[in-house]
Amino acid sequence: MQEAVMATARPTPVAVNRALAQAGTHLATWRRLQQLTSDQVADRAGVSRTTLHRLESGAGASLENTLRVARALGVMDLLVASIDPYNSDVGRLRADEELPQRVRRPAQPRRRTGAEG
Repeated sequence: MQEAVMATARPTPVAVNRALAQAGTHLATWRRLQQLTSDQVADRAGVSRTTLHRLESGAGASLENTLRVARALGVMDLLVASIDPYNSDVGRLRADEELPQRVRRPAQPRRRTGAEG
């Protein structure tokens, strides 16, 4: 039998908790603006009402479930566009560059030992 390897849980950074709460509030506001119940949105999104409540309360949800709810509210394209790197100053400056397929750490310079000297 294989034992499940559990990753050590790291505390969620304050900025991430703040963003979760803010995103949840925004999604709940979109729902209310459209006069939709949580049951209606959960059903349209294909998620449980509990998942929707966790998302709206800032407790978080998977990215897939977040996008499902955003799609049910008609704002998925806005959410996806908001993270488009080419809508940023850096992205626009580097838009013509060919991006590498992978990014690797730069090689560390070798330290000289007393014997090499």
